[in-house]
Amino acid sequence: MLKINDKLPEFEILTDKSEFKISNHVGKNIVIFFFPRADTSGCTAESIAFTKLQREFDKLNCIVIGISKDNPKKQAKFREKYNLTCELGADFENNVCEQFGVWVEKSMYGRKYMGIQRSTFLSNRNKIITNVWEKVKVPGHAEEVLDAVKKINL
Repeated sequence: MLKINDKLPEFEILTDKSEFKISNHVGKNIVIFFFPRADTSGCTAESIAFTKLQREFDKLNCIVIGISKDNPKKQAKFREKYNLTCELGADFENNVCEQFGVWVEKSMYGRKYMGIQRSTFLSNRNKIITNVWEKVKVPGHAEEVLDAVKKINL
């Protein structure tokens, strides 16, 4: 998994709207939150929480993108259903999840499987990772991330 002080990897990912490229966001802070699956309870709550704070992130010159393995069509339905405003990246080929180290072995009811570990990364304007949240618990998380963005903007 990427760590604090690592350089944010350059990547391109399809979104439900078009394409997201790190290189298109020079001079901006970037929040990347990885979530297991669109339109499930935790992922929905997390995406709505970031959406509610979108204007605050915008004021801080910060882009917010959520990434899952869902395809762009499913991401578009997810956005429309909940009126989401953050970018939604579709990592259906698993390239970005691998780069960030969030594609991990998980276990549920004794069954092991591969999946996305809910994690969030914050990079500053120089594309250096300043904060990493692993195994995120959704309640209050978006607010905590916003507070971290405020601190790096001082």
